Amino acid sequence: MTSHPPQILVTGAGGQLGSELMRHAASQGVIATGLTSADLDITDGVMVRQHIMASGAAAVVNAAAYTAVDKAEMEQALAYAVNRDGAANLAASCAAAGVPLIHVSTDYVFDGTKQTPYGEDDPVHPISAYGASKEAGERLVRQNLPRHIILRTAWVYSAFGHNFVKTMLRLAGERTSVRVVADQHGCPTAAGDLALAILELVRLIAKGEDLAWGTYHYCGSGSTTWHGFAEAIMMLAAPALGRKVEVIPITTADYPTPAHRPPNSVLDCTRIRQKFGIEPRAWREALVGVVMELQCIGAKRI
Repeated sequence: MTSHPPQILVTGAGGQLGSELMRHAASQGVIATGLTSADLDITDGVMVRQHIMASGAAAVVNAAAYTAVDKAEMEQALAYAVNRDGAANLAASCAAAGVPLIHVSTDYVFDGTKQTPYGEDDPVHPISAYGASKEAGERLVRQNLPRHIILRTAWVYSAFGHNFVKTMLRLAGERTSVRVVADQHGCPTAAGDLALAILELVRLIAKGEDLAWGTYHYCGSGSTTWHGFAEAIMMLAAPALGRKVEVIPITTADYPTPAHRPPNSVLDCTRIRQKFGIEPRAWREALVGVVMELQCIGAKRI
């Protein structure tokens, strides 16, 4: 008896994570239908239901989000519409269709005052509009749909979209030094690694196993500061540049932003290892591949 590859519906397919899900799905034995924000506005509950009902998907992966952390302070209504109401629409429609939802959330649901890594059961206390909108989305997913996995991640980067790695590489080409915050701690996560973890969860769902639904953390293994992250990027960029770029440590107070960031948002990923055997890769190892890909893209443009 042949088993058919599981089919998934991916919202936010044009973003960093969505692009990586679409890129890796086939090689992982998954058929993915991707919907960009132009294809589906997740704040439109009627459209969401129509797409999910018609999809025949074994699971829905919500990679759509409003992620402009600072802009969210000025556009709170929009951030909540996408991150809270959009998540609720997807969960309610998945419940109606009888399919599970993998919903991606963030380390910014925590306030960062804990001195050790955050576990899934630690109290949430977001300190930004972005974090608050994502936490509200989590709550409504839990309320609307028992068969869900909320996957919190952090400091996501890739060759797609806008992210810290691409910004640092651009600045490396323009400057001899950069100033980067050194008192915020977190776990850089390659979007490609996150996509592979999600596709593994999809395969487990498709097997019909009695999954432990709920909230999980997945991010790059090991932690650093934005300054340490920038130093690693600049070190990898140096051979192609033919020079080093100095990374000068500064404090959060030296670089005020509209949104408050948690000083510590390191996530403990023990639960996803224990429940699903998913082992996050060391963040430094993952970074090498993404920097190489971006350098190749840059070389082709010259």
